[in-house]
Amino acid sequence: MAICALSTTIYAQKNEPVKLVRSAKGNKIDVLIGGKPFTSFLYPDTLEKPVLYPLRAANGTVVTRGFPLDRKPGDPIDHPHHIGLWFNYENLNGLDFWNNSYAIPKEKKNQYGWIRTDKIIEATSGTVGKLAYHANWTNQQKEVILEETTTFEFSGDARQRIIDRTTTLKADKEAKFTDAKDGMLGLRLAHELQMPTTDDQKFTDDKGNVTIVKGGTDKIPTGNYLTSAGKTGNDAWSTRGVWCKVYGKMDTDSISIAIIDNPKNPNYPTFWHARNYGLFAANPLGEKIFTNGKSEKNLTLKKGESVTFKYRIVIENGKETLTVGELNRMAGEFGKR
Repeated sequence: MAICALSTTIYAQKNEPVKLVRSAKGNKIDVLIGGKPFTSFLYPDTLEKPVLYPLRAANGTVVTRGFPLDRKPGDPIDHPHHIGLWFNYENLNGLDFWNNSYAIPKEKKNQYGWIRTDKIIEATSGTVGKLAYHANWTNQQKEVILEETTTFEFSGDARQRIIDRTTTLKADKEAKFTDAKDGMLGLRLAHELQMPTTDDQKFTDDKGNVTIVKGGTDKIPTGNYLTSAGKTGNDAWSTRGVWCKVYGKMDTDSISIAIIDNPKNPNYPTFWHARNYGLFAANPLGEKIFTNGKSEKNLTLKKGESVTFKYRIVIENGKETLTVGELNRMAGEFGKR
């Protein structure tokens, strides 16, 4: 009964007004909900992809890692391409869009792709704020492989923030997404939402580049994962689910962040590339590594063909985290869109 009462209270919360503000300096659009900063859309060509950064809960707590744009005390400094919330892929026509960053040596940049935003289509305020943009997925010579059209819908109330993201990719030439581990919707969590571990970890990308993620002893991380299939902690990685949430304590509040898949997406329900060090990603096209080679999922678009991906991100703060019932209800509603 207590859960039902809590749910009724949450659902009765009144949506707060959303305001989008274009920055006078640089390629940046700020998103405010209830008059308070929520996130910013950053799309300068100095970044290798457009991002939402940082993300905040309704109480103002920043729930994404600060590094590399604004390093906070205690921030891990691994994987400099993990910035806020982003969408890209490790192997498109042999180019790596996921791992590209300032850390890649100039002589190796030709192995990496770039997503360049060239047009803001819409930026409107209201009960639901709407931001739409056009971008090109290119090689280093700026030759276009894919055209991206993405729409964000932002909403929130006194305890919750929601992002609905719809991304359509249209092929300017034949475009092959080769089954790979790193993709597609990614989020890098604040240090507090990492899972506690003192062990160093080693990760190798598809080019053989090795990244060491150092274990910690500061006792700050409190995070854990839960999927719609009931997988928790490290067991969430490589499994399928309609949704996955990470949750933990930040200051005096519980914080939860959920990513919800959509049944219209390719290879639904998605695989979760959810790592204890703070990478939280949904990747429907990494089947080969997630199934230990038992099956794989390659996606090829012929010139002129397109594919659409839809995701919902929900951030909540309060005494309790999002319940299974609430997430199932949200997933059912989102699945009708």
